[in-house]
Amino acid sequence: MHGDDAKQTYPPLNTLKPVAENVWLVDGPLIRFGPPLLKMQFPTRMTLIRLKTGDAFIHSPTPLKPELRAEIERIAKPHWILAPNRLHYWWTPDWKAAFPAAEVYLAPRIKEQAGKRIDFPSLPLDRDSGYPWDGEIATISVAGRYMTEFDFFHRPSRTLILADLIENFEPDKLSIGMRLLARLGGCLAPDGGMPRDLRATFSNEKTELRKAVETMIGWNPERIIVAHGRWYESHGASELKRAFRWLLT
Repeated sequence: MHGDDAKQTYPPLNTLKPVAENVWLVDGPLIRFGPPLLKMQFPTRMTLIRLKTGDAFIHSPTPLKPELRAEIERIAKPHWILAPNRLHYWWTPDWKAAFPAAEVYLAPRIKEQAGKRIDFPSLPLDRDSGYPWDGEIATISVAGRYMTEFDFFHRPSRTLILADLIENFEPDKLSIGMRLLARLGGCLAPDGGMPRDLRATFSNEKTELRKAVETMIGWNPERIIVAHGRWYESHGASELKRAFRWLLT
């Protein structure tokens, strides 16, 4: 790993890190995303939840290194692999190849975006209930013009799992230019939130977005795992109210 990459990510990478009972996260490598002259560097993160059956729920998979695969196989059997929005699918084919019996669930527009990269059978994320994990994990859809994101709440540990709905980039992990972009974008820690460009795609769906956020606040999460930047280890409901104050007031 390059020195700059190590500074901007959350080492150690590609290894299970305990979050709560039966919940782990994996910090992944940097990706670069955005318009050609304004590309930002994003640290990546996936979440693994082990259900009572021993089956694993894999959210937003990061690269599947041999060491990580061995770690996972020691604690659980990957049963569901979830790509929660149209931007969070890239490593899904690698996981499906490694665990062919696992079911892949895709958010709307992923097949359109991925093209031939998704060439295997999959199931749709297209509703808020009726999934095999419903007993332990609640599902909620957040639909905007650009993308629909599916978010999840692990009831036993009170862990909320988001992808891009909140981003929380730490200043000391960014260059001066990236720090300015994150501040302007409304996603600079400790005041992370929904990026302003993503907010704009919900201009006609604010009522639905507000209902979704209010539902998540009502779940009273203790912690919030986000895919990009520092995650929230405590006071999850308060962090939701802070991050979405522009929407709720």
